[in-house]
Amino acid sequence: MTKQILVGGVPVGGGAPVTIQSMTNTRTDDVEATLHQIRTLAAAGCEIIRVAVPDLAAARAVAKIKEGSPIPVVVDIHFDYKLALEAIAAGADKVRINPGNIGGEDHVKAVARACAQKNIPIRVGVNGGSLEKDLLAKYGGVCPEAMVESAFGHIRLLNKFDFDDICVSLKSSSVPMTMRAYQLMSLESDYPLHIGVTEAGTVRMGTLKSAVGIGGLLALGIGDTMRVSLSADPVEEVYAAREILKAAGVRKEGPELVSCPTCGRTRIDLIALANEVEERLKGVDKPITVAVMGCVVNGPGEASAADCGIAGGVGEGLLFRKGQIVKKVPQDRLVDELFALIDAL
Repeated sequence: MTKQILVGGVPVGGGAPVTIQSMTNTRTDDVEATLHQIRTLAAAGCEIIRVAVPDLAAARAVAKIKEGSPIPVVVDIHFDYKLALEAIAAGADKVRINPGNIGGEDHVKAVARACAQKNIPIRVGVNGGSLEKDLLAKYGGVCPEAMVESAFGHIRLLNKFDFDDICVSLKSSSVPMTMRAYQLMSLESDYPLHIGVTEAGTVRMGTLKSAVGIGGLLALGIGDTMRVSLSADPVEEVYAAREILKAAGVRKEGPELVSCPTCGRTRIDLIALANEVEERLKGVDKPITVAVMGCVVNGPGEASAADCGIAGGVGEGLLFRKGQIVKKVPQDRLVDELFALIDAL
């Protein structure tokens, strides 16, 4: 089991539930827009939010953002350690830095001391695309072993200044490389791991890569907090993260949709039905399984493990619960009747 850190009171590691993170894409110094996005993300299921701090205006905005945020705020720092010190003073709940790019050891020492004084953890963020030149030369390029060695180098630097309240990420845009790096790190240390596939891509491809990479690690018992990185509205990251957690069997809360792939027996617009049910389930928080099936062959019987569901027919369909038929329903009423049943569960 990994060690536990606290991010604004939210436990990460040590057996705590895997938390969902995202990152705002508003200008951080636009406090109103940033807080609006944070509240939207929190409502979608985000539990820890990260904001970019590229300049002093962003760092100084952290205090007001913290004041209005319903979830812990992590600051993302690169190159300028003074921005980290400013954000820490403003009340950040966690700092994400790459100790190798904020200057000399005295800069790292200053950040470590400031975080220690306020009990703020640091995420050591290793990225396959920005490894140290000596490691690239040693290993002949980017590889999982180089990423892990980079992480330990940063950890040793923080430890040198008596700081060990650390979370680690080892991200690459390559799914196999990312997974192997996290596997190696989990074997060699007990620091909590922030997992994710960086620069994963658009909603479609990025979700697929993240599902394989993040979901694969979660299924192996690796990962304490996660972010799905998408070129999309950050809310899509949160929705994808929720589904990955459920698919990996890590979280049970909230509904799960199962639906059949359709075939030549299908006499109903199953794809449209499934999409409509999936969209409406976003407003349901019951831990239930809902089935949308194409015909009576794989309807109530095959989906008997579902709490409730619908199965298509010709102009009508069946509403069922735990494999037992409740009633026949006209096709245009199927979804409404299904959600009436869900409300009654």
